[in-house]
Amino acid sequence: MQAKKRYLILFSTGACLILLFCLGGIQVPLSRRGPGRPHDRRLSGYGPGARWRHLSGYLQPFSSWEQDRSDDLTEHISPRQKRDANSGLYTGKRCRMESCFDFSLCERNGFKVYVYPQQKGEKLSESYQNILSSIEGSRFYTSDPGQACLFVLSLDTLDRDQLSPQYVHNLKAKIQNLPLWNGGKNHIIFNLYSGTWPDYTEDLGFDIGLAMLAKASISTENFRPDFDVSIPLFSKDHPRTGGEKGYLKYNTIPPYRKYMLVFKGKRYLTGIGSDTRNALYHIHNSEDVVLLTTCKHGKDWQKHKDARCDKDNAEYDKYDYREMLYNSTFCLVPRGRRLGSFRFLEALQAACVPVMLSNGWELPFSEIIDWNRAAVIGDERLLLQIPSTVRSIHQDKILSLRQQTQLLWEAYFNSVEKIVLTTLEIIQDRVLLHTSRSNLMWNSLPGGLFTLPQYSTSLRDFPFYYAKLGIKPPSKFTAIIHVVTPLVSQSQPVMKSSWFLWNCEKPLPAKHRWPATSVPVTVIEGESKVISSRFLPYNTIPTDAVFSLDEDTVLSTTEVDFAFTVWQSFPDRIVGYPARSHFWDSNKERWGYTSKWTNDYSMVLTGAAIYHKYYHYLYTTYLPASLKIMVDQMSNCEDILMNFLVSLVTKLPPIKVTQKKQYKETMMGQSSRASRWADPDHFAQRQTCMNKFANWFGTMPLIHSQMRLDPVLFKDQVSILRKKYRDIERL
Repeated sequence: MQAKKRYLILFSTGACLILLFCLGGIQVPLSRRGPGRPHDRRLSGYGPGARWRHLSGYLQPFSSWEQDRSDDLTEHISPRQKRDANSGLYTGKRCRMESCFDFSLCERNGFKVYVYPQQKGEKLSESYQNILSSIEGSRFYTSDPGQACLFVLSLDTLDRDQLSPQYVHNLKAKIQNLPLWNGGKNHIIFNLYSGTWPDYTEDLGFDIGLAMLAKASISTENFRPDFDVSIPLFSKDHPRTGGEKGYLKYNTIPPYRKYMLVFKGKRYLTGIGSDTRNALYHIHNSEDVVLLTTCKHGKDWQKHKDARCDKDNAEYDKYDYREMLYNSTFCLVPRGRRLGSFRFLEALQAACVPVMLSNGWELPFSEIIDWNRAAVIGDERLLLQIPSTVRSIHQDKILSLRQQTQLLWEAYFNSVEKIVLTTLEIIQDRVLLHTSRSNLMWNSLPGGLFTLPQYSTSLRDFPFYYAKLGIKPPSKFTAIIHVVTPLVSQSQPVMKSSWFLWNCEKPLPAKHRWPATSVPVTVIEGESKVISSRFLPYNTIPTDAVFSLDEDTVLSTTEVDFAFTVWQSFPDRIVGYPARSHFWDSNKERWGYTSKWTNDYSMVLTGAAIYHKYYHYLYTTYLPASLKIMVDQMSNCEDILMNFLVSLVTKLPPIKVTQKKQYKETMMGQSSRASRWADPDHFAQRQTCMNKFANWFGTMPLIHSQMRLDPVLFKDQVSILRKKYRDIERL
């Protein structure tokens, strides 16, 4: 009887539990996070889809409290409400290149960019005008919309803060009325500031539709990978072209500076962006960690001042910001009202390794730049760990990070032009995926802007990567003799060589008049008969090394051999004999050109020089038509322009080899006129060229050098038989 009662009680209890479960009275807890749940991309500082997605940096973030809170807040929101909230900024939230970009527009004429003509009465900010000017001066620009692959608005979209005087009203209607808008397809919109007080959202105030966004301070949540481009926040004073060099003049070992970590900037007492900066005082020690903030900004700052304001303001005024910046190993870059900050570019230029504290910021050009090699990626919630973290970084790593900041600053960030061109090159790589750059090209010298994949996608075809690939430069060269005067007799210097570019108005001589040689002879007849044709990327040049010679150059085979041997050690530079120099004329306030023999030089003329043939392609493709037309009209300065280009790319001077007693520019024996070198107008033109070129480049890229390379045992008091290049001493 007792057993029956026990069984009855158990049966009743089980039935009740089953009934309660079916009615929802008991809920089985489900794990919100499983082992396969992806890491929250808003904290990583990198967007999905980028080549460099993993940016754990030195501080490992824990699970996102933002996501936990978001899950709790949206637990009872319908799927439609969630979808509407996520797509509130613009309708093309899910856009990717394959879904919102018309590739067929790029197939006809390649990657060309059209800028809308400026509308009457529309004002442009200086920064936006610089952006448009950079595009119009680039090789991508076309004035014909029918040839365009990408379109850029002439309406200023940079500042979309409604409280800003630069804010453009009624932008939505103005854009919708554009005849080529097409819902934004194949358009790119540039923006530096969005949203306003107090939330500073990323809403631009109009629907960008299917347009790409090149935006500063963009969050990983709103960033559309492989479609948008994250650009840096830059000031209105940022130079349009040229740009200042980085401040790392030399490497110090160990690489530590006066301060370990510094910051100086505003402290926001309330509102978005205030939490991190308000907490900086916890790790400030006034010794090697100097983190200064001030409340003294805005009209009504005194109304909101707290107990620390007066002390912070007093200490803030004691330190000079530039002095701190240039004398610190690491620079803290916390978020401001928006995710981006001017401190980011300032730290890069100063070779002060940025320590990023801006959770959810899609770092500039994240698609192509490996920021783990140039910055420390921190987490705002782990602020107290920052000092110990940066102290633990080995000095070899610090030196590597510092050097990389300089590479990135000078390659992509030191001017508006480079920021714009990098943006366009990224998009071009997406469009022409089969000829896109490798990660090594983007993240090593000389940078992606000077390694054009249309030339080759193989690293071994460029002069910059021999050492990285562990290969030696080629053992052969092609000599190109530029001929501009008629062939009269075989006694002319040109007849003692074997490779010719015939750029003379007279027809080619008969074959029997050319000398017999032991190497193949190729004669290329210039079609346009202009002086720039000597630098055309001829397919008939079989070697990477090019020995460029003028027709009146007199060099022995020993001199040629020695110059080529030197070039094999410096394949990215111009190596040769005739040297020239530049100087700043303070009286005339312009650049000067001199051929006087001095203790330094900055150019090696291409009348007797060897270099990599890639520079032919770069000269033809990278330089604007206006400079080449000027050179061709004067029949002068092409060698100066080539030196400008190579020094701009390498950031290094050319290399002069053993100096002869006199570099001969011989008189043309059968000509009634003297060599152009003796023409005073020729020299005056070269002075003009120096300043025209410097103006276009926005800087003076030429670098002085006092180094000359001679053969080992040159002029040494040993037997002449022991010397390999013994003939050079006799010249």
